[in-house]
Parts: sequence; structure tokens; C-alpha cells
Amino acid sequence: MTVLETIKRSTEFLEGKGIESARLQAELLVSHALALTRMQLYLQFEKPLGPAELDRIREFIRRRGRREPVQYIVGETAFLGLRLKSDRRALIPRPETELLVETVVSLVPGSPARALDLGTGSGAIALALAAAWPATEVLAVDAKPEALELARENAEATGLAGRVRFLASDWFSALPECARFEVIVANPPYLSADEMAAAPAEVREHEPVAALRAGNEGRADLESILAAAPGFLAPGGLLALETGPGHHAELLRLASGAGLLRAESRCDLTGRDRFLLAWGR
Repeated sequence: MTVLETIKRSTEFLEGKGIESARLQAELLVSHALALTRMQLYLQFEKPLGPAELDRIREFIRRRGRREPVQYIVGETAFLGLRLKSDRRALIPRPETELLVETVVSLVPGSPARALDLGTGSGAIALALAAAWPATEVLAVDAKPEALELARENAEATGLAGRVRFLASDWFSALPECARFEVIVANPPYLSADEMAAAPAEVREHEPVAALRAGNEGRADLESILAAAPGFLAPGGLLALETGPGHHAELLRLASGAGLLRAESRCDLTGRDRFLLAWGR
């Protein structure tokens, strides 16, 4: 079969599995299997494929048909201009989290002295902050050793290894009591059990559940962070959280009770309350 015939058959297979944007995803997987860019792929539509190439493509397409995310199959994803390794050790970074980082950077003039990324996962937030703020000392923490391993690999791959420190910690637990940060950012688990059960198979069956689901209707980790964060914020420091859209009334109430100076909600790209921003005294 030629490249074009393979793309067409792969598209039909993925469509039959209910995969959205099947042609695009087929092209991405075929180009990855052949080590080509999509533009290079278009220039080789009539090229015949050998048995080894077809076997590799079929395996990628079968995996996608089983709802494995494309990012895990190709092993990488993009985040604010960074190419990050992506696998089952951590969540796939989302556009909402890109917007969270962009919002934080827009609100903090210059480079703050210290920034903390809680639950770093793939390292996406910490590395994006380090890239945006060359003079900032960035600390990334995660309770999962495998996630920290992935984050360190991404720091090396992006040339930012010397800019970010990594620490095994369950939220603030391993930080010294005297630690203070001008910026604290977190994208913690915030799906309820019902939301997790209703999530797409790509999320429900392939991404790490512990990084997605939280108790107390999805608020448990957010509440823990809100309660402890004021003790680690420098005066006037910013706390920025990615949350579930239905959490904000309760979180704003808790932020007020936690002793933060003020707090507000910000919307995501779909207009839903997604980010909680709060400032220390």
C-alpha cells in the first residue's frame, strides 16, 4: 500500500471506533511511524510502504482504536512552545493549564524570586514558568516518584534542568516551614467520582487516576492546598489553582477563611469558572 492508501484505511478504522478527527489522528500516527513531519508526509503520498513500516503503523492505529491517547502513543506533547515527553507516569498537559500559566505570567511583573509548582506531574507548569522567568528559582514537587522522574527527563530535554529543582513532597509536607514563594501554582486532582466515571475512555482508562480524582466532590486536594498555602506565600504572593467549574463558591469562601487578602475566579477558554487566584497578605 502507498502512504495515502494507508492513511485512508487508518482513517476508516478510527472512524469505525468512534474516534473524533480520525483523518488528522491517522496522519499524526502515520507520520510518527515513518519519522516524518506531516508536511513531509503529504509529499510522499504515492510512496509504497514496506512490511515493517505497515506493521508499525498498524500497531499505532490499533492502540488509538483502544482509546489510548495520541500523546502517549507518539510519546510527546507540546506545552507553551516546549516539547515534553508524555507517558502514563503523568497526566497529559491540557490547553486549560497553558492558560493558567499564561494568566500567572501576565499577573506577575518581571521575574519573581521563587515559584512553586505543586503536583508537577510531567513538569509542564514548572518548566513553562522557568522559560518565562529566567531569573526565578522554580521548585517543582510531586508525591509520585515516577512523575518526578518524568519531570526531570523533561527538564533535561528542554534545556531547563539547571533552572528547576525537584522535590518529593505530598503538597507542602516536605517543605521547610520557613519556605516562602512569590508564586504558588497547582493543577491538583479535581474530578469527583461521578465525573471520573463519565470521562472519556482516553482519560478514564489510560491516564493516572490519582492525578485526576479527588474526594469531597473533587475538592479535597484543593481544600488542603488552600488551607496550607497562606503559610508559604510571601507577602503579596500569588496562589493560582486550576479547579473544577462547580467548585468556586466553596473555594472562595475557604480562601477568605484561610486568611488570604483577596481571591477571585477566572474563566477558561469555554467561559467556565476554572481558575482560582488568591493573594497573600
